[in-house]
Amino acid sequence: MQNTKTKRTATKKQDEMPLYSKRSPVKKKAVTSKEKPVKVVFLGGLNEIGKNMTLFEYEDDIIILDCGLAFPDSEMLGVDLVIPDFSYVERNADKLRGVIITHGHEDHIGGLAYLLKTVKVPVYSTKLTIGLIEGKLKEHKILEDAELNVIKPGEKLKLGKFEIEAIHVNHSIPDSLSYAIKCGAGTILHTGDFKIDTTPIDGEVMDLARFAELGKEGVLCLLSDSTNAEREGYSASESKVGDSFGNLFSKAGGRRLIIATFASNIHRIQQIIDVAEKTGRKVVLSGRSLENVVKISTELGYLKIPEGLLIGIERIKNYTDDQLVIITTGSQGEPMSALTRMAMSEHRRVDIGANDYVIISATPIPGNEKTIGKVINELIKLGAHVVYEKMHEVHVSGHAYQEELKLMMALVKPKYFIPVHGEQKHLRRHAALAELMGIPRENIIIGDIGSQVEFAGDTMRVSTGIPAGRVFVDGYGVGDVGSIVLRDRKLLSQDGIIVISFVIDSVSREIVSPPEITSRGFVYVKESEELFNAASEQAMNIAQRVLDSDSYDLNAVRNRVRDDISKFMYEKTKRSPMVLPVILEV
Repeated sequence: MQNTKTKRTATKKQDEMPLYSKRSPVKKKAVTSKEKPVKVVFLGGLNEIGKNMTLFEYEDDIIILDCGLAFPDSEMLGVDLVIPDFSYVERNADKLRGVIITHGHEDHIGGLAYLLKTVKVPVYSTKLTIGLIEGKLKEHKILEDAELNVIKPGEKLKLGKFEIEAIHVNHSIPDSLSYAIKCGAGTILHTGDFKIDTTPIDGEVMDLARFAELGKEGVLCLLSDSTNAEREGYSASESKVGDSFGNLFSKAGGRRLIIATFASNIHRIQQIIDVAEKTGRKVVLSGRSLENVVKISTELGYLKIPEGLLIGIERIKNYTDDQLVIITTGSQGEPMSALTRMAMSEHRRVDIGANDYVIISATPIPGNEKTIGKVINELIKLGAHVVYEKMHEVHVSGHAYQEELKLMMALVKPKYFIPVHGEQKHLRRHAALAELMGIPRENIIIGDIGSQVEFAGDTMRVSTGIPAGRVFVDGYGVGDVGSIVLRDRKLLSQDGIIVISFVIDSVSREIVSPPEITSRGFVYVKESEELFNAASEQAMNIAQRVLDSDSYDLNAVRNRVRDDISKFMYEKTKRSPMVLPVILEV
């Protein structure tokens, strides 16, 4: 039975927490229907920002929707990327029928190359998204082995027992899709990342009519983007940013313009190019990811760049400041990004000064506020005038606000609702909106990665235990850095390391010479001779006692020295450096 209500009189506040999650689980219903169930398995994108990955399983067929990555937080020292755990996918590789991708952002395609190294499965998405995927697979040297298929909005795919329909939506990157996934158990609709923009840059308005038609046909479950579920009202149109750029270009006067934005925000880049052409400025790109995206987008016809407008960064010295606009990466304050290197005076080509007008056309991703704040402060110290989101309309979100989310639910009228793509606070707020829209509380599920939701007939069951989590990518290593390695890295970064070197006569069981102690990141050795002499003497006494015992072995010596010197150093300094005994037998 479909829920046809579009609004209900609420007796509770909109932001009151619903009850259904791993932390406060929904009362599970046994799946007793004779109908075969469809399962939704979450491997990423719930209770986190990024690494979105969802599986749909019906009988002996599995399809994957998106395979993204997340960027490491401050606790993940040395980690480059975070991808989903593919254990469940590898275990069920014979059931895989395809991967469908909603759009070309890193949090939706960034993990795909790592997945395709473990399983062979065809990939389907729009032309731009496939173009961006090709670039990534080429970097990983697996493009020739991949099966990539271009689809168009409105097109239907048959993958095993699934029929999949692609539906056009608006987002901050062109060619974004939602998917209606149909099987014998019903229709599941996944919105992907979306917003409702009535004046999009490319003129392609979201296909709301098709969502309404699906709602009339009957939707079993809606999975919807929760990123902006806390924001009231409607999101602003991308076209507003173009108006702001026009005003800011005028305010810049004779100064050089530097604009930081997401490399994948092609509509934003197009607007900068358009205003630059009108104001007689040449456009320069700084940042490898930006250059790659612009190259692919131009070749595929998604970016229109007038002949001669784009120049190489090595030519900026041939132009005056009022003739230039530099588009750069680094809107999130990434340490190695072009904007950060400019702010730290480490960029090879661009020196920031008082005649620079810097526009940061992005909003900080949660957790990045301090890093981007530091970059802004450094730019200001160098004399630049800096404009960022809170000062002018230089950024609009690509994700739906509350009224758009409610409109989606009103059109689709799902029986069940699962908020996706967001942290717990976003999922909770989105669930509260769903209840306001008349979806029964017992039909709203807040999941977590590793959870599985099973639908059959009029019944639903939520379970956990699917292998899921975070896999760290560090250089060429995938999964070889775990919690123990990160713990050691954190310890080294906080208290440093002490290396105690011994030479032992294995025959006489005597220490040949006093231990040598080397320290890094702990204390300055030359000013701590008394401390290290005492530690050396204690280490020698400890080691000799173990050597004199009947149960002598090298491991016993190492362990006793490590434990006792760790305790000694903490008593003397209230610090806990990593102690590493190195023993050489002669």
